Amino acid sequence: MDSRDRLIWTSQPDFEEYREDLKADFPECSEDELRDILQQSNWDRLQFDREELAHLYDDSILVIADLGLWDGRHTAYKEIESGNLMDCFETSRDTLDIEWFVDKNGDLRCNDYHHDGTNHYLYRVWKDNISEAQKDNLRLKLYHGDYSRADVTRCTKRLGDEIGKVYGWTFPERKERSCER
Repeated sequence: MDSRDRLIWTSQPDFEEYREDLKADFPECSEDELRDILQQSNWDRLQFDREELAHLYDDSILVIADLGLWDGRHTAYKEIESGNLMDCFETSRDTLDIEWFVDKNGDLRCNDYHHDGTNHYLYRVWKDNISEAQKDNLRLKLYHGDYSRADVTRCTKRLGDEIGKVYGWTFPERKERSCER
């Protein structure tokens, strides 16, 4: 993450940041117990954040993945058909380390660290009035790993502005591009 990015949630909260407050609230607990309390509280907060970020878009949310796998890096994509922003924040407690943030450009991103490497996800929503042919064109480029940032921004829009409404964040205005091409 860049210092200008805005962290939404991480599976690995900084214990040192919360130590004194936890000691004050739970003076009878050991360090290990305090760490367990912090972890449980953190997972509860993820559920709270998901509910706070519930926002339905008129279309599905596109997830573009740069996957770090045992055999190298691969590009993939999927769509969150519900169009609900909260569904971008799905994980399990088996995850080694995961973080969601909005980058300096207003894009929702995720870094998912696992035993083979790191997966990076970019979440975007289809722009209004995009045809199925235009969507299929971008999907094909994503499938073949032959796409550019301009291809993505031409047909989709960032999610950070909606997230910023919840957290009081603002991001630089982005020049909208037409999906024609």
